[in-house]
Amino acid sequence: MTVWATISAALERHEACALVTVLTADGSSPREAGARMVVRPDHSFSGTIGGGQLEFDAICIACETLKQGKTGLSLRNFSLGPDLGQCCGGRVRIAIEVIDGARREEANRLSAQERGGPFSTRAIVGEGGTVGPRETIVLDDALPIRLAGTELTETFGDRRTELWLFGAGHVGRALVLALAPLPFNVTWIDSRANAFPAMVPANCRCILSEQPAKELESAPDGAWLVIMTHSHALDLTVADAALRLERLPYVGMIGSRTKRGRMLSRFRRAGGIGEDALQRFVCPIGLQSIRSKHPAAIAASVTADLLARQETAAGTAASGAPLAYSHASAERTSR
Repeated sequence: MTVWATISAALERHEACALVTVLTADGSSPREAGARMVVRPDHSFSGTIGGGQLEFDAICIACETLKQGKTGLSLRNFSLGPDLGQCCGGRVRIAIEVIDGARREEANRLSAQERGGPFSTRAIVGEGGTVGPRETIVLDDALPIRLAGTELTETFGDRRTELWLFGAGHVGRALVLALAPLPFNVTWIDSRANAFPAMVPANCRCILSEQPAKELESAPDGAWLVIMTHSHALDLTVADAALRLERLPYVGMIGSRTKRGRMLSRFRRAGGIGEDALQRFVCPIGLQSIRSKHPAAIAASVTADLLARQETAAGTAASGAPLAYSHASAERTSR
């Protein structure tokens, strides 16, 4: 969920809305600190703090606060077992901030900033929970939210992976839908007219190109590639071009172990691609434990693997170690 875009949209229709955030989470809890949802006066909401009784009670409290016409920040503590009957057993502190139309300009400004990626803010919480204007700051740890005395610091926006998807066949379409709610920006490329559906998710842009491999020249540093075109020859061309670009850390291709072996042989015969670069070539893609060849199942498998790699990459980047990838061992025939 884009928090401030959701708040801006809510303020267009309602006098106020409530930003509900997990401030701290100790022990086992449904969501981590920084999980957010936006609650509107009609009890509708976007986002989630974990579902269950905790979320239900938080929505009710937020709506009651909105009904009272109070603005500003209030805090609630929940022991999930004794208070809510949830078996998690942890403790959660929730921050509920009511934002009204007087802050629409600030919400619009932060919404525009959120589109550019993660950023951090600082605000001072005054008497009665009033929250001062949020100013952009640089945080070393970039914690999602922290309330220290009267100082409220928060980080908004997702760290998104640029993913370039080659091929708009059945699996490509299923994968685009699977990636729609996740932190990926998808660039979808195909050479065939009318290959793309009439509508695509907001995180996806389509490129119709007679030479798909040439499009890699404009791919950003660090982009990940998933190749599943209608042609093995085109698969080879795109992968060959990608592996020659060191700035692209992950080059995945739908297929089988047999296809992987043949592709590697062709790369080596063509020359110019070192063995280190070939380590970035992943084929088959997806989880080895999922054997179904149904397009939606393959898309789910690939998405799960990409999420795991995304988390690994984030942890590796934080430690300063180099990224490393290994291909899945599952046998899957292509398309």
